[in-house]
Amino acid sequence: MLKRKIEEEIERYLSTPSNKILLIDGARQIGKTYIIRHLGRKLYSNYVEINLQSDSTGKRLFANVRSVDDFYTMLGTFAGNKLRQKENTLVFLDEIQTYPVFLTLLKFLNDDDRYTYICSGSLLGVTLMQTPSIPIGSIETLQMYPLDFEEFLWANGFAENTISFVREQFDRQQSLDESLHQRMMSLFREYLLTGGLPDAINSYLAERNVVKLRRIQNEIHRYYGADASRYDAEHKLKIQRVFEMIPSNLENKKKRVVVKDIENKDGKQFSDYQDEFDYLISSGIALDVKAISNPKFPLVESARKNLLKLYLNDVGLLTNILYKNNIQPILEDIPSINLGSVYESVVAQELRAHGHELYYYDNKHHGEVDFLIDDYEQLSVLPVEVKSGKDYKIHVALTHFTETPDYHIKKGIVLSNAREWQTKGMIVYMPVYFVMFL
Repeated sequence: MLKRKIEEEIERYLSTPSNKILLIDGARQIGKTYIIRHLGRKLYSNYVEINLQSDSTGKRLFANVRSVDDFYTMLGTFAGNKLRQKENTLVFLDEIQTYPVFLTLLKFLNDDDRYTYICSGSLLGVTLMQTPSIPIGSIETLQMYPLDFEEFLWANGFAENTISFVREQFDRQQSLDESLHQRMMSLFREYLLTGGLPDAINSYLAERNVVKLRRIQNEIHRYYGADASRYDAEHKLKIQRVFEMIPSNLENKKKRVVVKDIENKDGKQFSDYQDEFDYLISSGIALDVKAISNPKFPLVESARKNLLKLYLNDVGLLTNILYKNNIQPILEDIPSINLGSVYESVVAQELRAHGHELYYYDNKHHGEVDFLIDDYEQLSVLPVEVKSGKDYKIHVALTHFTETPDYHIKKGIVLSNAREWQTKGMIVYMPVYFVMFL
């Protein structure tokens, strides 16, 4: 079983009296159901799991539920012999977005307080926007993502005390020795190959079969694209088109979404596709990075929503699209291959998994900085530049950014393959794997 950080948070909730129902939000195929099922069976003698999506295409027992009484009637039909008291009975409502009325019903189930409930959903951001009565005060939401790099190290049997030592080196601003650096880089490159989706990681660790790994990633990528089918035909096609454009956009110099390319129509504006962007972002299958031209802490006050970058939620899906079964560009340093978009994607994935909202610096005179995040300790903006090649000390835009007095920047970070931790002026150079501690 893959160890996940969110497991402790879920177990803490289930082991502590609460007046709210826990809702786990996140894209499909990231392991939500597995981790809840594991903890439910571990902590409760009476565990009931209802997959509402399967119900919608099968017996439809819960399709017409509109009240608490309706729900209890169907629940008794489904699992009457497993229902006891709140303290020893957990009811898991999986894929709750299938029946949006259930999101409103949660408030009344919580007030009734008959059993302990936990829910998960794959398109909750979209569904909640369309739900007229959101149960504010009755639910607690946790966001879940694919495995981050530290979780990937755990999956590879990396010792906890070794990770602690690496973290200490990060805190001390010191480099790792050559052998440990090479081991970290080797696993980091494997992470670029597999990404953080549990099925892909489990398959690769068990068999080291790249063809099978890529087949799994292909299926998940198609699955994500097919999720747009919940919309009408017009929206569905545009959502799929925006989703399919993400890898090619990342290979362009600017990397941002160009709205006229979505339907090959001039005169289209960003607002014409707001629903499509919101769907991909809220569903968790795309990560959004908004433009900032005049950075101020907190960054949300300065965001420009009409200059948007989109990244796939999992770097393994991207390397599959770009390189298929050829793993040499990922696992070996090939000078002719530019892995810039791959490295940016994995950093975006890692920072988002750590809870950061993502922005980038956009200035027509001085260029772009890959990522900006809020530094709450310094009450400042932290710029992060990502470099995949040997020229990692060339960063004109980052230098200008840190040296602009009006921005009040304390430091800037450059992530690269280089082993040495160095500080030159306001710029800190560190190995890319240290992103797991930002």
